[in-house]
Amino acid sequence: MHYVLELLADSTPSSGRLPVEWPLRRLDSLFAVQQGKQVSKKHRVGDNQRPFLRTKNVLWSRIDLSELDEMHFTAAEEYRLRLAPGDLLVCEGGDIGRTAIWDDQIESCYYQNHLHRMRPKQGAKVFSRFALYWLWYAFEVGEIYFGRGNNTTIPNLSQSTLRELPLPVPPLDEQRKIAAVLGLVQRAIEQQERLIALTGELKRALMHKLFTEGLRGEPRKQTEIGPVPESWTVRRVGEIARLQSGGTPSRKNPEYWADGSILWVKTGEIDYRIIRATEESITPAGPANSSAKLFPSGTLLMAMYGQGVTRGKVGILGIEAATNQACVAFFPNGEVSSQFLRYYFEHHYDAIRTLGHGANQKNLSAEILRAFPIAFPSDDQGQLSIVEPLEAIVRRLILAEHKRLLLSDLFRTLLHQLMTAQIRIHDLDLTGIEGVIGGEK
Repeated sequence: MHYVLELLADSTPSSGRLPVEWPLRRLDSLFAVQQGKQVSKKHRVGDNQRPFLRTKNVLWSRIDLSELDEMHFTAAEEYRLRLAPGDLLVCEGGDIGRTAIWDDQIESCYYQNHLHRMRPKQGAKVFSRFALYWLWYAFEVGEIYFGRGNNTTIPNLSQSTLRELPLPVPPLDEQRKIAAVLGLVQRAIEQQERLIALTGELKRALMHKLFTEGLRGEPRKQTEIGPVPESWTVRRVGEIARLQSGGTPSRKNPEYWADGSILWVKTGEIDYRIIRATEESITPAGPANSSAKLFPSGTLLMAMYGQGVTRGKVGILGIEAATNQACVAFFPNGEVSSQFLRYYFEHHYDAIRTLGHGANQKNLSAEILRAFPIAFPSDDQGQLSIVEPLEAIVRRLILAEHKRLLLSDLFRTLLHQLMTAQIRIHDLDLTGIEGVIGGEK
């Protein structure tokens, strides 16, 4: 507890302490702490199979019920381990301390032994959602419990350790108001996340319609890449564009890297976006003495290598830049625009990825990509009519993602300042917050 006080003193007002009306209490003085049932083969059999939560179901302030597991619970275990509204669920391992509240999302649910259930004790002046936000701050943002010199390599959060952790306890009314403000911002973030997901689905559906049906209602013809409008031209990428890969200046020579002024793109930075910033830069001496090349703004890039989902992604340079050898640049000859090609490749992402070769990782190559078929309207206006609605959706996505980022920053700032009493809830300008959120009530 003394350690927590020292850390809080670094963040709180000039008095160096939390307000006197915010006493520190051990968690077990406010909550009954209990772990769930162990998962085992023996418990997989039995005629009383019941749903239970695992650590993967418990996210910060959210329960994910998309993949619920089941096992046998006796009548006594049902009585002891059945979740009730307001129960806090705290992860023992993995993302240690990750916490959510059970709000009776489904009837009769239980939990495994890698989760701690914290149930407010009768008469305890603690609001569960305030405690959740404190744990979020203490574990994830302020690193009050573990980190900053404390046990940073702790493998799990034992029940005994959790019980003795301290929690500041403001007056109950203040707890509720703090939780309400943070909840307001959190709901706004979730609203943007839903908007991003829906807009992404709309974009995928629109791409499928545009690249298989077009906009003119004309008959379709079958090709090796599926149905396309009858009037569209079908060619190979190598027939309509020149392809060129980049290179990596020797890292042994600091002259190529120190204080570089030329952006240098790696495959992980290609993600269906306009690229205006990169992690690394090179000097003009780099391209002059290696296979690295300068590509102009507007160049379409594709990742040829990369772990996970990287291979096959495309992006467009928003500034002159160089790339490594795992990126390929496309220079259309005038028959197809770079923007049309960008969305065409995005629509055929899965098909392109299957063409890769390699024993451990299926890499693409310029040769493979040159042979990939492309169907397109032969006139510029026809291509533009495909690109314009997709560009409009991308702009909506960018705005929603930017707003989500701003709200996330606001949430973390408020979480820190409210939990350390740098801002008291009665001094907070809620009008300003509502303005950032967009007027959500």
